[in-house]
Amino acid sequence: MAPETNLSRRVVLQGLGLTLALPWLEAAPRCGDCAEVASGRRSPQRFACLFIGDGISPSRWWSKGDGDAMELGESLEPLAPYKRHLNVINGLFNQQAGGGHARCAGNILSGVALLRGREIRGAVSMDQRLARHLEEETYLPSLVLGCEQPVSGFHESQYSMVYASHISWQSPNSPIPIELHPSLAFDSLFGAPTNKLQGSILDQVREQASAIRRRVSAADQVKIDEYLTSVRETEQRLRKLEKQAQADARTPAATPAEAGRPAITGPAGGAQRPPAGQPADFREYARLMCDIIALAFESDRTRVATLLMSRDLSGQVYPFLDIRDDHHSYSHSNEGREYAAIVKCHVEQYARLVKRLSESREGDSTVLDNSCLMFVSEHWDAHNSNQVPVVLAGGLGGELRTGRSLDYMKAGNDKRKLCSLYLSLMDRMGLELPDFGDSRERLAGV
Repeated sequence: MAPETNLSRRVVLQGLGLTLALPWLEAAPRCGDCAEVASGRRSPQRFACLFIGDGISPSRWWSKGDGDAMELGESLEPLAPYKRHLNVINGLFNQQAGGGHARCAGNILSGVALLRGREIRGAVSMDQRLARHLEEETYLPSLVLGCEQPVSGFHESQYSMVYASHISWQSPNSPIPIELHPSLAFDSLFGAPTNKLQGSILDQVREQASAIRRRVSAADQVKIDEYLTSVRETEQRLRKLEKQAQADARTPAATPAEAGRPAITGPAGGAQRPPAGQPADFREYARLMCDIIALAFESDRTRVATLLMSRDLSGQVYPFLDIRDDHHSYSHSNEGREYAAIVKCHVEQYARLVKRLSESREGDSTVLDNSCLMFVSEHWDAHNSNQVPVVLAGGLGGELRTGRSLDYMKAGNDKRKLCSLYLSLMDRMGLELPDFGDSRERLAGV
C-alpha cells in the first residue's frame, strides 16, 4: 500500500491507561485504533534549560569566531561537532543576583531580587511563563527535573536554601518540586506508572505501532523504529535501577534515608510506590534525565523542560573523575584540574542531549533545529555574578541564528541583561511581554 499523504503528522497510540506519542512523521495513517493530534505546517518550538551550580572554570570557557571556524575553550570542547548549531554568549549578567551563594540560582530564570529571611519570595520563571503559554498544546506543561537533592535551612547570608535548590518557579512564593527519580519522570510522559505495567509500555501498543508502520514511507518506518528502540532502551535502564533499588531495600541497613533516597508515596489513599532509584554515577543520572527530555520533545509530550544537574553550594561528588571532595569545595579553586573536569563533565551531558536531538529528524529539519537548549550557571566563577556563562543550541525553527560567538561585556549594563535574552527568546516562541525581570528591552544581535 502506498503511503498516505496530507495527514496529521502526530500520532498518539493508546492502551491500558497510557499514551505513547510517535515523533512527527511525513504522513500518518488515519486509523480507528489510534488518536491523532492535528498539527499545523510549522514544527513545534521547544525550550530546555540545563543548569550547573557554582560557576565554571573561566580560563577554559571561551569561544572565538563563527560557524565551522569557531574555536572553543577546553570546557566547551564536547560541543565542537555542533558549532553551527551554537550561540556561545559572553558578558550577560543577572543584575539582581548580587553575587554570593543562595541568592543567585533562585532567580537565574526570573531576574528578580529575592527576599532574605523566612519568607520566600521570587517570581515566576521564564520556563513557566512559556509552559503556561503552551499548556494547551501538549500533554504536560513542562518537565522539572534534577540530579541533586534540594536542601533546607538558611545560608550564612540569611537567604533560604530553597533559592539554592530550585530554578523553576510557578509563583513568587513557590518553586516547582523537582522530580529526582528518572522512573517517575518517565512515568509522567506516558500516563501510567511503568512498574504497574505487565512488560514494556511498547507491549501495550505493539499492534497499533505495527499497523501504522505498514502504512507509512520507508523514512517514517526508520524513524518509528529508532524512536521505539530509544523508548525500550530507556525502560531497560530504568528497570535495572528498580532492581538495584529493591535489592538495596532488602539490605537492613539500606533504608531510603540511609541510602540517600527519599521515600516515594503514591496517590492519596494509594499504596506506597517502590523506590524508583537514583543512579549513584552522575553521568548515568544526567544521561537518563536528558534522554527523558529528548523523548518528551521528540513525541511532543511537552515543549518546556529544566534540568538542575547540580545546585548552588553543590554537594555532588564525582569519584569517576578521581576527585575526592564535593563539587562546591572545588569551585573555590575553579582554575584547578579538578573543577575543570567537573565543569567539562556537565558540558558533556549537555552535548549528549544536543547530539540526540540533532539526529532526530522532523520533516526537513531536526528536533534540535526547532528547539533552544540553554546551558547556564549562576556564577562566572565561585562567587562572581558580574557575568554568567550561557550557551544556546538550536535555532527555534529558524527564528534564532546560530553558529556565533557573541560578546556583550562592553555593551554597558543596560544592554547586557540576562532577562533581555529571555525576552528575545520568548518573543520568538510567540510570547511577547512588555517586560520581564529587570528588563524592558530585547537583547540586541540575538
